[in-house]
Amino acid sequence: MRPDAYPSLAPLGGPQLWARRVLLLAAPALAIAAFAIATAGPAQAVGPYPDLGKCRLFPAPPESLPASAPSLPTQSAWTQDVSQAPRAPRSAAIVSYINAHGGSHLHPDFGSPRAYGFSYSVVGAGQPKLPIHYTAYGDESDPGPFPVPARAPVEGGSGSDGDRHVLAVDAGECKLYELYRAFPDATPQPHWNADSGTAWNLDSAALRPEGWTSADAAGLPIFPGLVRYDEVAAGKLEHAIRVTFDSTRDAYVHPAVHCAGDSASAAAPPMGLRLRLKAGYGLGGFSGGARTIAEAMKRYGLIVADNGSNWYFSGSSDRRWDDENLNQLKRIPGSAFEVVKSAAGIHSC
Repeated sequence: MRPDAYPSLAPLGGPQLWARRVLLLAAPALAIAAFAIATAGPAQAVGPYPDLGKCRLFPAPPESLPASAPSLPTQSAWTQDVSQAPRAPRSAAIVSYINAHGGSHLHPDFGSPRAYGFSYSVVGAGQPKLPIHYTAYGDESDPGPFPVPARAPVEGGSGSDGDRHVLAVDAGECKLYELYRAFPDATPQPHWNADSGTAWNLDSAALRPEGWTSADAAGLPIFPGLVRYDEVAAGKLEHAIRVTFDSTRDAYVHPAVHCAGDSASAAAPPMGLRLRLKAGYGLGGFSGGARTIAEAMKRYGLIVADNGSNWYFSGSSDRRWDDENLNQLKRIPGSAFEVVKSAAGIHSC
């Protein structure tokens, strides 16, 4: 989210993240500078981004699966059409809880400022792999090295003291690498320091181990839930979208596998909860990319992935976004959403 969304001492993901992750001091500026010198080369552009080639966002649901099926408990849920899926029994109570604990309208957490939103790298064969030194959640992280570019863009910019996510897609191997609270370091050899990290096989719908985090609080991948400029410009946003809420339940539902909540209330949204824009909500006043995004919210919905500002949904950092067009989405109230029934049960923590 925007660097000015909270006071300067709060991380970008919102103050609730402090309950889950201890905010560590940023790597010294001299170490970052030394790292950049040791790995000299052009910095990665932050939009436009290279194409993903043959890679897909995890295996698609079975063709035989109807749109009336509950939300899947695997990574295939990201591209599952849930437009006709059953509504969850406690839908109204959950939406009321959300709106009573923060903002009550949709908010795009991305836009044309290049430091706003999630940046990412697309790499190919031959990309050097760098060691990953874990500083907080190594026991729930995948071992390196990762083919994450030495000068990969960092969420919020290189000087950010927020969540500092670093995302990289290997378009040759169709693997996704994600780091949380990542800082470059030059000594004793070039590497990344990160609180946690995950290597995702985009050809597999498998979950993380139960109870494990990822680069996101819910133990979910970040990249598949981003609204990316190129797909919106093409009018084909065909996946669910990552969303955050101020107060969440200390529980999760698959495909999420990790808790990060502050409430035991059954009305609070657990990690992995799926919502969709109601079919009857009119889109006649929406145009351009905003309409494409709203239509995707009806068909694929939102998946709760982290704590943060209410109804903030995630997208790529890209200078091509039209902020005035995206602002149309801020008119949509949380009450226009409903909770989708899941095929999985809720895991309390």
